[in-house]
Amino acid sequence: MDINIITDATGATQKTARQDRLTSEGVPASQQMAKIDLERMKKYKDMIQRVGRDLKIDPALIAGIISRESRAGNVLNDGWGDHGRAWGLMQVDVSPTGGNHTKQGDWNSEEHLRQATGILLYFIDRIGKKFSDWTEAQQLKGAIAAYNTGDGRVHSYSGVDENTTGKDYANDVVARAQWYKVHLFN
Repeated sequence: MDINIITDATGATQKTARQDRLTSEGVPASQQMAKIDLERMKKYKDMIQRVGRDLKIDPALIAGIISRESRAGNVLNDGWGDHGRAWGLMQVDVSPTGGNHTKQGDWNSEEHLRQATGILLYFIDRIGKKFSDWTEAQQLKGAIAAYNTGDGRVHSYSGVDENTTGKDYANDVVARAQWYKVHLFN
């Protein structure tokens, strides 16, 4: 799925932007955070492209999630984040009270990216069935929100991020992904 089908991404909230001490918010803040992560992200470009091609998902979306979740690995402690509840670049939730997934592969491996992208594809399917009247772009954005918070916590398109981390997860990921589409996967 092409990330550019989503045209209404509002980007990062001020709360998310403050993590990088940015004074801006919205799409400019998301783009700046993606740019900060670019050099680290380049290490994973080939692997991201293979996973994207094989699983038929825009590599830029995978990069957008990696940037948001782990800052391309920069905020991880031996591959772990979220106080030991999430694993790898895309932060697969291994917590029994969360996703309850089993970690697969090294934190920075293609195996991990395939697992995490598979989880995203699962949510694309679930949100597509739950909101069959939504456009493809709305379903994709809803699935990105569900990747963060679970599909049971996505209730409407207008409030797609109301239960996500920072209340901006999908909008921020989309804005970062659109930046990577131009600056990493052009």
